Amino acid sequence: MENRAARIIAGLGSPFFLAPMAGFTDGVFRYICRRHGAALSYTEMLSAKGLYYNSPGGEEISRIEEREGPVAIQLFGSEPGMFRFAADKLKDSPAVFFDINMGCPVPKVVKNGEGSALMKDPVLAAECVRAAAEASKKPVTVKIRKGFSEKDASPGGCAAFALAMQEAGAAAVAVHGRSREQFYSGRADWDCIKAVKQVLSVPVIGSGDVFSAEDAVRMLEYTGCDAVMIARGARGNPWIFEEALALRDGRPLPPRPTAQEVVEAVILHLELLMEAKGEYTALRQMRQHSSFYTKGHKGAAEVRARLNTAETKEEFLKILNELKDKGDQL
Repeated sequence: MENRAARIIAGLGSPFFLAPMAGFTDGVFRYICRRHGAALSYTEMLSAKGLYYNSPGGEEISRIEEREGPVAIQLFGSEPGMFRFAADKLKDSPAVFFDINMGCPVPKVVKNGEGSALMKDPVLAAECVRAAAEASKKPVTVKIRKGFSEKDASPGGCAAFALAMQEAGAAAVAVHGRSREQFYSGRADWDCIKAVKQVLSVPVIGSGDVFSAEDAVRMLEYTGCDAVMIARGARGNPWIFEEALALRDGRPLPPRPTAQEVVEAVILHLELLMEAKGEYTALRQMRQHSSFYTKGHKGAAEVRARLNTAETKEEFLKILNELKDKGDQL
């Protein structure tokens, strides 16, 4: 039987994906990363149960525009019936995949048996995958971690869990090389990604500690994975995707953006957010985005402090435009 996920991934032209991140991977940021070379992106987590009960926000999270390129919708939950319902309800979505989250470490998610808590119950996890796959017209993929607790996590255990998800119908598996217990601390264990790749016949997507183009290419080479999911390394740094592709292809790395180019990127991001969400929400969301865009530049702390007090678009743009003529110094 043809693996549609494998065909889609192989046809993207680049193995570098934008990972799902709460508060970041909305339609605007997905579009910006697409402009810089992200081959595929994911929505923020969408509750399968929330779809069933028409909870506020579900429609916005699942909305995908053509300009964003290929996008997967990431679902979370712990009830097979809810995943079945969600897959059917979203059957006409332009999403290329439905991805089931089994990696989120946030306590309020885990305490409900969702996210990475599913890794403690492989039977239930497999039932969730099977239910979604049977109801879906699109490939169903899964994102997992190395394991739940650090004591019990291992490359072999991760591979066994991933194999069970494949047997349940997962068309691809993404692996974050940390246990739930680690959250995002410590080093990601890329050996577990390699172990999963060695036993699965479906595509494997690696994740964890990818903060540069060099990291992305090194993960591909070390683990043999089919694609790399870039998360925190893309915040304020959409250029990472074009840099990684250039490095993989043996081309010269593009120069890092100047301070003026960073300012122009922040302005574009603000304008797009305002179109999508209005001035009030856009300005408040840009405070967080701006802190990442300006990180590492001289005077960044002062810039962030000033931008965090801006209450109107005019104030925000005035601060940014004052910086445009300062060369590489923010």
